[in-house]
Amino acid sequence: MRTYDRTPFYRSSVGFDRLFSLLDQATSDGSPGYPPYNIERTGENSYRISVAVSGFAPGELSIVAKENTLTIKGEKSANENGKQKSEVLYRGIAARAFERAFQLADFVAVKNASLENGLLHVDLVREIPEARKPRSIPISTNAQGAQAIEGSAEKAAA
Repeated sequence: MRTYDRTPFYRSSVGFDRLFSLLDQATSDGSPGYPPYNIERTGENSYRISVAVSGFAPGELSIVAKENTLTIKGEKSANENGKQKSEVLYRGIAARAFERAFQLADFVAVKNASLENGLLHVDLVREIPEARKPRSIPISTNAQGAQAIEGSAEKAAA
């Protein structure tokens, strides 16, 4: 894979550090592929992240939303085989710990999380504040403004 030297961009730009770090993360080969996940758009301002976490109990999973980062962690109990008193001859089901981080856009908040059929669903919603929403500005005609000016000019002449 090609590597790009982004040093000139770091020197000539201010405030784009987060963008370049995201580019570095996206192009790196070290990103883990476990566990697999889907990101779906469920509405105009709502999204769902589904993570395949089969074999994990709700107590072994944690979801943390801090600033613009959503982190999902899973840690399997170390004494899983101690309950059954059996020896595993072949382990094909992954039971390793994981940590998956997602960068969230501004004004995106976690609404709900649920675990069903081995999938962890995290529902997200984008709530744009009223001050940031587009608003229409009424346009006045010159006739209304001209009447107000003429009225004040007549009062000044009298």
